[in-house]
Amino acid sequence: MELDTLIIKGKIVDGTGNPWFKADIGIKNGKIVLIGKKLKQDAEQIISADGLIVCPGFIDIHSHSDYTLLVNPKAESKIRQGVTTEVIGNCGSSAAPLIGEMKERASKISERYGLKIDWTYMNEYLNRLEENGVAVNVATYVGFANIRIAVLGYENRKPTKNELEEMKSLAARSIDEGAIGLSTGLRYDPQSYAETEEVIEIAKTVAERGGIYASHIRDEGDRGKVVEAIKEAIEIGEKAKIPVEISHLKILAKPLWDKCDLIIQLIEEARERGIEVTADQYPYPASGTSLLAWIPKWAHAGGRDKLLERLKNRETREKIKEELARVMEIRGGAERALISRFDADPSLEGLTVKQVAEKWNETVEETAMKLVEIAVERNSSLGIVNFNQSEENIVKIIKRPWVMIGTDGYALAPYGVLGKGVPHPRSYGTYPRVLAKYVREEKVLTLEEAIRKMTSLPARKIGVLDRGIIRPGFWADLVIFDPKEIKDKATYTNPMQYPKGIHFVIVNGEIVIEEGEHTGKLPGKIIRHSFRK
Repeated sequence: MELDTLIIKGKIVDGTGNPWFKADIGIKNGKIVLIGKKLKQDAEQIISADGLIVCPGFIDIHSHSDYTLLVNPKAESKIRQGVTTEVIGNCGSSAAPLIGEMKERASKISERYGLKIDWTYMNEYLNRLEENGVAVNVATYVGFANIRIAVLGYENRKPTKNELEEMKSLAARSIDEGAIGLSTGLRYDPQSYAETEEVIEIAKTVAERGGIYASHIRDEGDRGKVVEAIKEAIEIGEKAKIPVEISHLKILAKPLWDKCDLIIQLIEEARERGIEVTADQYPYPASGTSLLAWIPKWAHAGGRDKLLERLKNRETREKIKEELARVMEIRGGAERALISRFDADPSLEGLTVKQVAEKWNETVEETAMKLVEIAVERNSSLGIVNFNQSEENIVKIIKRPWVMIGTDGYALAPYGVLGKGVPHPRSYGTYPRVLAKYVREEKVLTLEEAIRKMTSLPARKIGVLDRGIIRPGFWADLVIFDPKEIKDKATYTNPMQYPKGIHFVIVNGEIVIEEGEHTGKLPGKIIRHSFRK
């Protein structure tokens, strides 16, 4: 048998957590067909991995590349850090279904990228991705925001019995058309208007179809209820009988940093009771969100037009400002909130809110409010990078065996429309950062354990049984890197830098990154949900 590709002399870290071993790998028709010592088969191409690590491609279980993969299917910032599979549709927001006000919201996002929204339902979106071509494999959740907005818009109320059934039907359809599960972002409006029981009922429908539940929990600390939010996620899993993935596990309010041991304990006790709770994490002390997320949820009720009315009303404006100032202080102050994307005035990108306040000769509270007003009036993005976490807690979390690695970022590129703004460095450097900082330098994790967290653990969580491990019969998604050289280069002020030390990235047997350069190939596949109880 002539192979398509033969990888020789590499140290294999197979994704299971087992110690590395030396072997050659033979690839044919997109799959691994041979693993052995000194294979003698002929091959169209031979890659020498002498002195390098060969491991499964990284599976980014928490990505937001729903639209950016259509803008630039080369997935530059992800594939170049070793990501071969993206799991999108996180935090309750997916690219489909798009019904009612959600269609309007998506159209506004698409205008930023120059995209045409020509789909409504999940199957149509996945077909569009497939037809467009993509460098990485893609799986998606269905977002709770999409479902709730389709039925209730931005109304802050319980659904009626018929409305709840309509929401469940839309969730079921999305799973049947390929979504791997349901994601929520209960921190964000209008998802935050939903009571726990509403989420449980929809999650039950997803569970019946073998899907999973991922959640940006209701509070990560800035409202003082991170413990309660963890308990809610566990309750949803227990009552809906559904596997739970807690998104980007962290505590971002300094007064609650000491609760880290308790939330770890809650998760581990739930696991002991048989509730399948896991989590993902990005390895940075700064989070990324919108400054509008610091506005109280009552102010968002009814959508942006109603929010703007409240911002223009003197009495409600003051109430909003008080809440925004409180959250900003808990999260470290205005000097720790860096503006990453502001379409209304790109000259402010890269400045902290405090620096903008000094520039405008205003208080930081008033500056934050003015930024919000401008963003709402002009329908502008207002992204921030917020330095709000404890390194001690990052280490505590990353060491837990049920925690996997995710970027919480986007597939970007330092050119074109995706090169705008000052994005969080996690979109460019997450996986090399773990391998450099937490494996090689600080020895918090072994190499084998870190790679397990990036490969087989997320693969099994999303129900993908033929990726994430180097094994004959599995798809040939592989990364070949130098363990002594791999390192992230992206910084908070200069994030658009590709990492170093990654020599090859292979997706479904095709070389996409060759000696650090993108080949332009788009061999990624759409991974549609197919498992059933």
